[in-house]
Amino acid sequence: MAELRFSNLSKQFEGSARPALAAVDASIASGEFIALLGPSGCGKTTLLRLTAGFEKPSAGRISLGGEVMADETHFVPAEAREIGIVFQSYALWPHKTVAQNVSFPLEVRRVSRAERDRRVAEALALTGLRDFAARMPAQLSGGQRQRVALARCLVFEPRAMLLDEPLANLDLALRSSMQEVFRAFHRRIGATMLYVTHDQGEALALADRIAVMESGRIRQFAAPEVLYREPADCFVAGFVGDGAVIPVRATGESMPDGTIIEVLGQRHAVRARCAAPSHVSIRPENVVIRDSGPLRGRVVGQTYLGGRFRLQVELGGETLVAYATRRARLGEALGLSIEDAWAFHDPESETLMARALAHA
Repeated sequence: MAELRFSNLSKQFEGSARPALAAVDASIASGEFIALLGPSGCGKTTLLRLTAGFEKPSAGRISLGGEVMADETHFVPAEAREIGIVFQSYALWPHKTVAQNVSFPLEVRRVSRAERDRRVAEALALTGLRDFAARMPAQLSGGQRQRVALARCLVFEPRAMLLDEPLANLDLALRSSMQEVFRAFHRRIGATMLYVTHDQGEALALADRIAVMESGRIRQFAAPEVLYREPADCFVAGFVGDGAVIPVRATGESMPDGTIIEVLGQRHAVRARCAAPSHVSIRPENVVIRDSGPLRGRVVGQTYLGGRFRLQVELGGETLVAYATRRARLGEALGLSIEDAWAFHDPESETLMARALAHA
């Protein structure tokens, strides 16, 4: 396996008013499982296609294992990059058996019959498909077909693996079980994997690190727990996880691991890395329901999640999300405290404020 690196990578499609990718810089360590997460049109699939060699970059460089795959003067075609790809649609040959589908990349590379048989048997064993070798794709479930696609990708020992929303066509229960298959698969082979998804649950569950993308840029690239607990800006805070993102007033008072802010009419101690945050991310676990809480809110919605209730509580013109162990009444008044919330400075908030003042 090999390190994958993007340097000032950009892609502008002809006729498009804005770039699909804008100066992306990122390094993926050998053996890392990386998720590209973002809404439709954010550039994640474009980044995957550039990595695969299906598109040429407009600027910048892609390198794999220290070897340049693409830049302004050099381009390695897709078939020569030794990169495996698993598509959302599986892309299996309907007239070939499971074993024949898995063997196909080796046949194209003119690998000997004995070596092909050995590597196909190994790939089928790794993906739990040994007993399905003689079956046709039409005889398989969606999850089994996806594992055939994995085995076919694995069999030619790629330097990196790209996965393009591979679970999008599966039902909820099967998607959950296939997540464990992917986790086990990655643990066993230690492949460098780049996984495209718009499902934050998948990304949080599977990836070592997640690149959150929007408008062709990486907004934050970090471990799942860092993205959730310490989002870098309003977009990441709103896109990853549940809860509220609220403007605050900085007081200038600092603490050893944070600062004091004013929000919802109260002063709160929050975690922060800056002295003058512009917003606070309040996750459901940061909202404690207690009668003595300094905040008073009204329940405006609730959802049963199995073992707990997700409450929407309105106060001060904002809506917080809290978890409760009992069902609440719509309109019920609750006392709330905010604990261990994360505050940050979003540079775009200054731009938006400047634009508002300019048009006032």
